[in-house]
Amino acid sequence: MWHDIRQSLTINKLLNEEINSKVTITDADVTSYFNAHKAEFNLVEPAFHVAVIRVTSIPSPQPGNLQGSKATTDAEAKKKIQALKVRLDSGEDFGAVAANFSEDPSTAPSGGDMGFVPETQLRADPTIGAALLKLAPGHVTDIFPIVDPQTKKQVGYSIFKLIEREPAGQREISDPVVLQHIRQLLRDGRSQLLKDAYFEMLRDQAKVENFYAEEIFKSQAK
Repeated sequence: MWHDIRQSLTINKLLNEEINSKVTITDADVTSYFNAHKAEFNLVEPAFHVAVIRVTSIPSPQPGNLQGSKATTDAEAKKKIQALKVRLDSGEDFGAVAANFSEDPSTAPSGGDMGFVPETQLRADPTIGAALLKLAPGHVTDIFPIVDPQTKKQVGYSIFKLIEREPAGQREISDPVVLQHIRQLLRDGRSQLLKDAYFEMLRDQAKVENFYAEEIFKSQAK
């Protein structure tokens, strides 16, 4: 177990040094993205800026968090989410806890940020939606079960945070929330591209090294 944790931390440190440190997002990049996707920031109805922490018992080699933390059974998942809830209730930053421990690869890198969720989409979920609609900005929900929509079986647990409510209307690039959202989107996208390229490079390098090792072995075996 500790070997796996140390290995995950080493990999994350390597990725940060080799990849994330090389990702640069300029003001021009942000402006270009906003101009091309301006309609996405025009809210036709009230929206809720939401963040999430998810813990599941589903096996996954890449949990997506900074600690490489992964529950493998329902008991582990339940124990972990309860411990995280205690940390949140004691005042720890939601984004930091999500980045370090959430098992949702799509949101953990951005501190659990789900972006803006339309009110109608929230109301579609009678349980979680109702809780978020009643929640004051800056507060977190209780623990909710995650249910697989196909099997109807429980596969994990989640905690949500309501960051803010937004009225309907066009958001401008001068809005700090819009700026932060775009920068994070661009950073995550470029980081993933670099990671894919980096791992492909390592695989190609391994193939070359294996080829030469095989050639050396053959020559020495004659």
